[in-house]
Amino acid sequence: MTQEQVLQALSQVQEPDLGKDLVTLNMIKDIHINDLEVSFTVVLTTPACPLKDHIRNACINAIHILVSKEAKVTVNFTANVNSNRKDNQNILPQVKNIIAVGSGKGGVGKSTVSVNLALALAEGGAKVGLLDADIYGPSIPIMLGIKGERPMMRDIDGKGMILPIDVMGIKVMSIGLLIDDRQAVVWRGPMASSAIRQFVSDVLWEELDYLIIDLPPGTGDIHLTMVQTIPVTGSVIVTTPQEVALEDAKKAIMMFNGPQIKVPILGVVENMSFFTPPELPENKYYIFGQGGGLRLAERFEVPFLGQLPINMSMREGGDQGKPAYLYGDSISKEAIQQLAMQVARQVSIRNANLTPTQLVEVTV
Repeated sequence: MTQEQVLQALSQVQEPDLGKDLVTLNMIKDIHINDLEVSFTVVLTTPACPLKDHIRNACINAIHILVSKEAKVTVNFTANVNSNRKDNQNILPQVKNIIAVGSGKGGVGKSTVSVNLALALAEGGAKVGLLDADIYGPSIPIMLGIKGERPMMRDIDGKGMILPIDVMGIKVMSIGLLIDDRQAVVWRGPMASSAIRQFVSDVLWEELDYLIIDLPPGTGDIHLTMVQTIPVTGSVIVTTPQEVALEDAKKAIMMFNGPQIKVPILGVVENMSFFTPPELPENKYYIFGQGGGLRLAERFEVPFLGQLPINMSMREGGDQGKPAYLYGDSISKEAIQQLAMQVARQVSIRNANLTPTQLVEVTV
């Protein structure tokens, strides 16, 4: 058994999402052969790859069929999150992918999705940051149990930089960490937009695979400022199943899809999809209706990323600073984990198949 034979066999294994074989994509590293024992490493495009088992089985089958049916095959995995940025590298220069989480209306659990998505990606091995861009209603500090904390400053080449707070394996910044929580943020649009720009230029984010941005509800100044200031990889739209939420979520999709902005939609996530009582884990009760998020995704021909339940674990976790992904029940954790894998998958597909990420020039 030779390295050339192994590579030839693995060149028949397709990466399901990217549509090319593993060898062409330069995903095979560190081949070691000892008689009939062979091991190698597959470099995934994300630690949260949902197709890992599929790729492992395909590699083993290819070696057995094309090289030797007696071969003992060991497939190892590592990850190098891909990026496709074409912009001014002075803007978040070490951040590979920027994911905006938005919704057309408030109260659909957008911040809950942002927090748990960030934590799930980080637990999978990615370097993750979370920016709370909901200037008027910052809730991330409460959800992560850091309310009242204040970020530190560091001098970098004569400029004072804000250090995001490290919590639960992610880096976090929010306007709620900089102001007195007894005061309301009463700012006109330009002031709020200026704060968003400052979170980009004056916060030391350092190296990140994913920066999750929790947007305010609606479609307004902050959203326009964000896409003009930050090269957004793609957006995740959060909705709940009922028609009134779906109607507003359509506006968020149309904003990102609009000719002036044109930020790719990574997909739709349906929050508060069903209720499962702890004593009846096999039962699902669709309190707010059923299938609304899937219909919305199909209508706009964007991916459906999954459903998150409504239960005490999700609600208490947000209120007590103990997010459901780390502290909740198994049903919530599994649903969030599946969501994170699908988001990471769509980022990889977007980077492989669409034009490079760059700033948006809005003329309206």
